[in-house]
Amino acid sequence: MSMEITAPMPGKIASIPVNVGSQVQEEEEVIIMDAMKMEIPVYAPGAGTIKEIKVKVGDSVNEGQVLAILE
Repeated sequence: MSMEITAPMPGKIASIPVNVGSQVQEEEEVIIMDAMKMEIPVYAPGAGTIKEIKVKVGDSVNEGQVLAILE
């Protein structure tokens, strides 16, 4: 079952501490965003493997935009 990891608010991608194929646990940080002059971690909604990363560092994203796919 695939799960989408989405942006909680508009911002810019600051770092991506995981790679495609990385095993992650529920609530593990998978993307760090810069928003409102703060670093905002984006967490995995469940345990699984990162199947696809749809953004790169420096990208501007909108609230609700899909950042990565977890399987």
